Amino acid sequence: MFEDDELVVERSTTARDVDGWDSLRHVTLILQVEHVFSIRFPSSKVASLADVGELVDLVEKLSAS
Repeated sequence: MFEDDELVVERSTTARDVDGWDSLRHVTLILQVEHVFSIRFPSSKVASLADVGELVDLVEKLSAS
């Protein structure tokens, strides 16, 4: 997605930590995650995500329901 083979993503990773993570890439990432996990994110939740860990937690929550 970010075309960086050396990118290490952790729960604390934010968009500011990743070169090229702009608003378009953010939307693309969210759409891909929705597709892969067959879930739909509420737009209010997506806008408030602070880091990758919060994204993972939201995926787990929506996948469990």
